[in-house]
Amino acid sequence: MNLRRIAFANLRRRKSRAAFLVAGLLVGIATVVALLALTSALRMQAQDNLESYGANILITPQTDDLSLSYGGVNVGAVSVGRQELDESDLQGLSSIKNYANIATVAPQLLGAVKVNGHTALLMGVRPESQFNVKRWWTVNGRRMQADDELVVGAGAARTLGLQMGDTVKLEGQLFTVVGILDETGSQDDDLVISTLPAAQALLKRPGKVSLVEVAALCAGCPIEDMVTQISGVLPGAKVTAMQQVVKSRLHALDQFKAFAYALGGVVIGIAVLVVFITMMGSVNERTREIGVFRALGFRRGHVVVLILIEALVASALAGLLGYLAGIGVAYGVLPFVKEGDGMAHISFTPLLAAGALVLAMVIGATASIYPALHASRMDPTEALRAL
Repeated sequence: MNLRRIAFANLRRRKSRAAFLVAGLLVGIATVVALLALTSALRMQAQDNLESYGANILITPQTDDLSLSYGGVNVGAVSVGRQELDESDLQGLSSIKNYANIATVAPQLLGAVKVNGHTALLMGVRPESQFNVKRWWTVNGRRMQADDELVVGAGAARTLGLQMGDTVKLEGQLFTVVGILDETGSQDDDLVISTLPAAQALLKRPGKVSLVEVAALCAGCPIEDMVTQISGVLPGAKVTAMQQVVKSRLHALDQFKAFAYALGGVVIGIAVLVVFITMMGSVNERTREIGVFRALGFRRGHVVVLILIEALVASALAGLLGYLAGIGVAYGVLPFVKEGDGMAHISFTPLLAAGALVLAMVIGATASIYPALHASRMDPTEALRAL
């Protein structure tokens, strides 16, 4: 009978002790797997949300502004430098190295216009790109499709007395209100939105834009590098990365990941202790059996290998079951910890499964070394006296 057969026979004979060993190690592995799977899923969700949060790069004219404000009240400003960008300059964006990472370019022109005796803020946009960047906008009606159509913010509609289908005159030109934005709680509520060519004509600023919002495909795309590249092709513009919300989220996830590693270390330490105590108990129970083996000619190395085989078999089973249990726990917990309805999912990762298996076997082997050496040092004559 070889050592493997003896090890398997002993595990079958002592089912309760083997089950306790597997269960103790399984809990540790499942905890580590669940924490790592949750951290990975939440981090990927936060990265994917960069695009859904809207623009993450803002391009504005390069100016030297002396802001005159105090206590949140703006009393004016003195500006030196360009106040607008040339729309034609945006073609240079196609030449940057990471152009493939750009999902949407949304230029805007802002200016004041008279509407029904009130001064309103007109925003000229490219409808498709603007509504793609502002994904949280909900329109009652539809978007603009022609240069004589408007979408009006909820606040502006109330102030100006506008409703769907109304015809309104801006700077002597007639426009039809085809949509009204739902309340957003932001300055968007006070906008009167037209197509970009219509705004350029009304404001008499042909080919000009006030700012450009850029949404990048950002599951790992180099935003800071893109800012540098855009600044290189638009030297007269100020390019700013707007990632504060997502970066704070990722920072929180990094802290959670560090906590997960620390907690995982504690759990692994407990698992090592459980394996050690279980294996020591098993060795002490088998004093006579080991003495018989030694009397039959088993060397110390054979006894060490026998104990380690038992530990590794139980550990491999615990690693496999621990991975499955950890993924199951992560699936159950994810709906309670994810942010909103974004893309966050737990996936069966071969690397994580292999890591769980290897970790379990390393823990089992490490915790069993001393019990195995202790068993190999037993004096066969002393062990046989107990027969």
